Parts: sequence; C-alpha cells; structure tokens
Amino acid sequence: EDLRVDGRGCEDYRCAEVETDVVSNTSGSARVKLGHTDILVGVKAEMGTPKLEKPDEGYLEFFVDCSANATPEFEGRGGEELGTEIANTLYRVFSSETSVDLKSLCINPREHCWILYVDVLLLECGGNLFDAISIAVKAALFNTRIPKVRVLEDEEGTKEIELSDDPYDCIRLNVDDVPCIVTLSKIGYRHVVDATLQEEACSLASLLISVTSKGALTSMKKVGKGSLDPESIFEMMETGKRVGKSLHIALQKILDEEESLGTSRQKVGFLG
Repeated sequence: EDLRVDGRGCEDYRCAEVETDVVSNTSGSARVKLGHTDILVGVKAEMGTPKLEKPDEGYLEFFVDCSANATPEFEGRGGEELGTEIANTLYRVFSSETSVDLKSLCINPREHCWILYVDVLLLECGGNLFDAISIAVKAALFNTRIPKVRVLEDEEGTKEIELSDDPYDCIRLNVDDVPCIVTLSKIGYRHVVDATLQEEACSLASLLISVTSKGALTSMKKVGKGSLDPESIFEMMETGKRVGKSLHIALQKILDEEESLGTSRQKVGFLG
C-alpha cells in the first residue's frame, strides 16, 4: 500500500544531513547522516606518478574503514570484508571515463599527477550504507581544492614543480557527472529505496545501481542471497533512475547553498 513502518512511501529517502569541509587537514571532506547511518569522508590530494597505461591522467584511491563503534558486527575482522566490498564497489562506480575528469589531475604526462586518496569512515550503521557513502564521496569531491602547480624547466632540462601558496588559487573538480548509488531492496513483491536495518533484514535481494544527475545508469550490482526476476529488475532500474535524478538535484542544491555562505557559515563538525 506504499506505506512503510516509519511512514515513508516506497520511493522516499529519510532526511539526510550533509556538511562539507569538516576535517581541517584534508583537501576536501564531507559528513553525511542518513537516518542512523553516519559517514565521514576525507579526500587528500598527493603528488605521484601516473599509471603506465594512462600516462596523462591522475587517479583515485579508495579506502574504507568500518569503525568497530559503528556496529558490533565490525569487531575483529568483520568490518574488513565489508570495507573491501565497499571500496571495490566505489572503484567500479568511478571506473567510468566520464565520472571525474582525470586528465585535469595530470601535471606532467608520465611524470607527475595528483592522486586523490578518498578515505571513508563508517561512524554508525543504520541501513543503506552504499547510498550514504556515495552521497558523502560526491560532497567531499565537490569540496576538494587542489593547489595549482607550475612546472619550471631550467636550461639543463631539469623540471621543477612549484606549488601555489595562495589558498584560493586552486583547481576544483567538476562533479556534475559523479554518480550516486541508489540501493533498491526487494521486499515481497515491492521494492523500496533507503532501507532501514529492519527493512534490510526482511529483504533477500537488493539491486545497487549508480545513476548520474542526468539519469544515466553507469553500473549495476546485485547483493543478497535471493533472486530477482527480469521484470522486477527493469522496474527497479526505472525507479532507481527516477529517484537518483531527484537525489542529485537535492544534493547539488545543498552544496551550492552551503558554498554561497562562504566563511560565514557555522560548522557543526563531526563531533557536533
């Protein structure tokens, strides 16, 4: 009847809180609270060497830390497997050529590029981890500022790299095409988005799809022990595209509003 335990409809998200620039020693950071799920993401830009197969591009590295405080299941090695699974999913989502302009991270082909280390910390788990993480990663990349670099060459051909000291003289990433993940959990004959822990316990199979702001699907993955028939997969994909587009619009609006406040905005931080 399109009514869930907490009063939401099948396609409704819980209220999400997004705050950027919460960690001081990073190039960009964001914290997202979605219901009882709490995620902190920090992005650090470091100089490195481009990969051999892509000499004129920088690249992203993902690391996911499942804090044992988030849920008792993460004690011991429990969190490691999930952390690896989430990191692998993020690699897949960002493997699309169009998601981030990696060529803009190249300083000197074959020699120097920016590597973005994206660290994800799970502070609390209250269901729907993948969606919350993808929102936090997009917000942190939007907030990332990479120092501008000049390459100076002397008479002997030795190259020297000079970093700009001006904090406002920086490169910003274009995150328009960064996808967000929408998880659709099948419960009975229906499927819901943004499942709580109780709803996840009732769902035997879920479909993770990454959707761009234009509603294009970039990757898909099924999780859970149950099976999905083709008809319901197509229905879920359509729901995912629809929900994903409105999710991007809402997120971009918050990010733009927050940025327009500049230095005058009050920061809550992740201890708030």
